[in-house]
Amino acid sequence: MQAEVDHLVIAARTLAEGVAWCEATLGVTPGPGGAHPLMGTHNRLLNIACAAFPRAYLEILAIDPAATPTRSAGQRRWFDLDDAALQAGLAQHGPQLVHFVARVPDARATLNALRQAPAPVGPIDRGALIEAGRDTPAGRLSWQITVRDDGQRLFDGALPTVIEWGAVHPVDAMPASGLTLRALQFTHPRAEALAGALQAIGFAHLPVQSGTPKLVAVLDTPRGPITLESKGL
Repeated sequence: MQAEVDHLVIAARTLAEGVAWCEATLGVTPGPGGAHPLMGTHNRLLNIACAAFPRAYLEILAIDPAATPTRSAGQRRWFDLDDAALQAGLAQHGPQLVHFVARVPDARATLNALRQAPAPVGPIDRGALIEAGRDTPAGRLSWQITVRDDGQRLFDGALPTVIEWGAVHPVDAMPASGLTLRALQFTHPRAEALAGALQAIGFAHLPVQSGTPKLVAVLDTPRGPITLESKGL
């Protein structure tokens, strides 16, 4: 299995709060994004690609108050956005890094690898593979992505959601932002199991340490290196 970091997910209580956070924290205004009718969410995007993390981007994501998800009743939005504790944390602390998404060439094979992972790593149910898409000025974006019915991220956000893109990738149309992803690392009380799960997906090089749950990303910016942490959300 092979995988690459596709994008980091910054959750915000509102998209306006997410944009303000980006300008204050990273010193740049995020580029345009779009809406996700299936989930009732919308986003803004920033190119953070570099040689070590090609086609990587940062997504600022929030529930769209004007939209009703078209997903079946009883199924939650992706990335734990319907979780009361996560929303309370965003209300108290502001937008935060909560998750990341892994780009793979064959999402079904990746899901099977997680389901078949032996104990103590698995089996892991990463969720169903669903079709999604949206129109952009550069063309139609289409992808397959794993989303559990309960919306859970798993491993406190450190086990990535899996995505398989169609012919067009969003970074192909994104200008350089002045930001690049330098490093991504994790701490978790189940460090051995998380490391095994990441390896099953196709990540053998992302460092995992034992400790309280935390996803850490280091970005190089015009202001110097900036560290983003999930802080247990």
